[in-house]
Amino acid sequence: MMRSQIFRAMLLTLLSLVAPTLASAQQVPLQDKPFAEHKIVLQLSDSDAKKQALVLSVANNLLKAYDPDKIAVEIVAFGPGIDLLLSGSERRKQVESLIAQGVRFDICLNTVDTIERETGKRPEFIPAATPVQVGVGQILLLAENGYTLVRP
Repeated sequence: MMRSQIFRAMLLTLLSLVAPTLASAQQVPLQDKPFAEHKIVLQLSDSDAKKQALVLSVANNLLKAYDPDKIAVEIVAFGPGIDLLLSGSERRKQVESLIAQGVRFDICLNTVDTIERETGKRPEFIPAATPVQVGVGQILLLAENGYTLVRP
């Protein structure tokens, strides 16, 4: 009996130490689109120019097909996909235009941190991009909250 009480106390202590870490690792809040009838998350995980163009085209077409207030579009870039959101990107104006129309672009900070570790220089990304700690975690959060994942 004493062992189980000690085990419970140790478990509670461990949870109290881990809980703040889990809370700080949470992703950014969901978009505030109360009238959205459709919720789409587009995954971008490679740096291929054709894939980048396709993701931007899909987002643009969704905005044209639906009233921008009735659709929530979020593009999550991680791994080599963050190239689209770097400050020197050739498609920066397209990205910023979509952001102005309500599309949210998430950039994975784990990827940014990895690049900084490997190169010694932190890549600069478009200030309007939303930093998330874990890109795939953000996709999971969105999927759990009614977003449909599309990987063009």
